Amino acid sequence: MGKKRLVQVNTVCNTSTGKIMECIQKEAIQSGYDTYSFVGRRKPFSHMPCEKIGNAVSFWIHVAITTFFDKQGYGSYFHTRRMIRRIKQENPSIIHLHNLHGYYLHLPLFFRYLKNEYKGKVFWTFHDCWPFTGHCPHFSYVKCERWKEECHHCPRKREYPISWFLDGSKGNYSIKKKLFLGIQDLSVIVPSRWMEGWVKESFFKEKPVYVIPNGIDLTAFRYHLDESVYRKYSISTDKKILLGVASVWDERKGLDDFIELAKAIDNNNYQIVLIGLSPLQIKRLPRNIVGIARTENKQELASLYSRADIFMNPSKEESFSLVTVEAMACGTPVIVLDTSAVKELVDSECGIVLRDNRTETYLDAIQMVEKRNFKRDTVRLCAEKYDQKNMAKQIVALYDE
Repeated sequence: MGKKRLVQVNTVCNTSTGKIMECIQKEAIQSGYDTYSFVGRRKPFSHMPCEKIGNAVSFWIHVAITTFFDKQGYGSYFHTRRMIRRIKQENPSIIHLHNLHGYYLHLPLFFRYLKNEYKGKVFWTFHDCWPFTGHCPHFSYVKCERWKEECHHCPRKREYPISWFLDGSKGNYSIKKKLFLGIQDLSVIVPSRWMEGWVKESFFKEKPVYVIPNGIDLTAFRYHLDESVYRKYSISTDKKILLGVASVWDERKGLDDFIELAKAIDNNNYQIVLIGLSPLQIKRLPRNIVGIARTENKQELASLYSRADIFMNPSKEESFSLVTVEAMACGTPVIVLDTSAVKELVDSECGIVLRDNRTETYLDAIQMVEKRNFKRDTVRLCAEKYDQKNMAKQIVALYDE
């Protein structure tokens, strides 16, 4: 029997999905696999076998195709063909897919290869709902259920992946269904029961679905204070900190909720700090919100989590929520909404789950957290079940079944 070989495909190596791919690759190497990863954008891993398949020209052409014709997944033909040649050279027994959207992959070409030529197993982690819709990665917060039968007249056409003119959701849905279900030995991995429920109502319902929660680096995310970080970002040392973190802030993530909350909180006692904002968003913030751009520095981020009195996640739709678990790992109690998978992470020992996102509800929850006097060690324990090493071990165990 030949050596086990794993190939992974994702949009990027960084951000949450890239970190998950990295952790899986490390565990697979330790378990005796030869591994290789392909990414479409940004820098590839420098410490593990990895290759970038796209470039700026192919990216922007793909963006134009999507923006004008609503054809995400129909650009990057030649780069996809090159990736397929490289995959054939690697000759993997396992191909693990992650995010396939992101303007870097020609879907029909790639899935024809998987159906007609590739002979091994395919696993696909759904980090969002894009694999079973005709356009969008998120739909529940706009209460759209067209994807259960056939997408059409997409209410999120003007949101990522943005299409300014045509609505191709009906055709995209039909083609995705045909392409994706054509892979016989395909298993789906989801990070939450919430996502599992959606998948089982989609056209993937006959495929095996495994729930394996995402994991974080528990050695990096732990209680850690660093006064230099607070001085760097002008964070008050004599006010209670309400913290929010996101990779991209928008309406779905709850930015508007924080702006409304800033109008109602006692500025003498509280300060809101938001991490992950764009320069334009920071410029437009109310004066009583401290805005911080995205940081990849885990130690700095852990220090910011640790300084917070409460971590607030007002996101309306999440397939998991690594930032919520990271905050809990630093001992910070959390306030989240019950509208998606985030509610699965929180119990009475580590925070509060809210049924609505009214400002008054947030204010009441803040008071409840203060009265509960959560213990950092207890909150930390709630996060320890989400160790990234355990996540990766479970996934590699699936490969070997």
